[in-house]
Amino acid sequence: MEYNIAVVSGDGIGPDIIREAKKTLTRVGDVFGHQFQFEDLLAGGCAFDAHGTPLPEETVTACKRADAVLLGAVGGPKWDTLPGHQRPEQALLGLRKQLGLFANLRPAILFPELADACLLRKEAVEGGLDLMVVRELTGGIYFGEKGTKETEQGLAAYDVEIYSEEEVRRIAVVAFELAMKRNRRLTSVDKANILESSRLWRRVVNEVAPAYPEVMLSHMYVDNAAMQLVRDPRQFDVIVTGNLFGDILSDEASMITGSIGMLPSASLNVENFGMYEPIHGSAPDIAGKNVANPMATILSVGMMLRYTFGLAKEADAVEAAVRNVLRQGYRTQDLMSPGMNAMGTEEAGDRIAAAIGK
Repeated sequence: MEYNIAVVSGDGIGPDIIREAKKTLTRVGDVFGHQFQFEDLLAGGCAFDAHGTPLPEETVTACKRADAVLLGAVGGPKWDTLPGHQRPEQALLGLRKQLGLFANLRPAILFPELADACLLRKEAVEGGLDLMVVRELTGGIYFGEKGTKETEQGLAAYDVEIYSEEEVRRIAVVAFELAMKRNRRLTSVDKANILESSRLWRRVVNEVAPAYPEVMLSHMYVDNAAMQLVRDPRQFDVIVTGNLFGDILSDEASMITGSIGMLPSASLNVENFGMYEPIHGSAPDIAGKNVANPMATILSVGMMLRYTFGLAKEADAVEAAVRNVLRQGYRTQDLMSPGMNAMGTEEAGDRIAAAIGK
């Protein structure tokens, strides 16, 4: 099979980690008989520098005609003084909206090989961890009405949290379906004791639940969920929540994986077309220094193979290759511990690619 992938390397370490992800896909193609064609596109700060906009129309057009999108990272201090609508992060919001990417899947897996890199107490993570955060991606406070107004206390700013029943219903279905394929436990996270939007969220999730009688549904306030993630993360299997809460909780979940450099993500639309990216930032301070961890990006490639292309065997091979390299005692800078062998970005990509199919 031949697959066309729109590649948005972005800013900072984006080009470094995307280069290694391309190696992985090329190796998968060689081993399993596929062809992956890459179209390199600009978005983020580099696009603003070149075109005066963080998301050129030609990038959106190319992404729409591709089979999937692979993204590195965008942003950095260089562009922090730009007006909000010109900041690099608007490229992410724009792509998510224009591609209809409403469901963000963020697995948080602690490989047993990285137990020593996890900051949680050993008894909390013994035997490894595997949970999935399902984040609604195109609604909520990030896309609600926003602005400024004069008040008696001076200028005030506001951002509106808003969700429709249909937005909640479709992300709930995604979460229930995932729970059915895992351990059939779903935790819906909200702030229904305070927020009207959360009360609607909880009501709609409860309305969806009867269609999945085998899934054990529970509800949890977001402040408690944040505490429970570090107190007893093994109580969770699938977590579904809104845009803002999902952004925060999935980043917190990086604490149980050993490094944020290990967390991939998939952003899907109703047809399983997806944009795949690591959840970490652009880290411009280490860009081009051959020290960035490419494994979250490579694991994102595995998610692309699994969710958009339906290539489960190939996805398993990518994930197994990452584990094999870790099992051999190789670590990037962010994962280093005594007795391990240090490897740079390029070596990590080479070793993982070589391990595919072995």
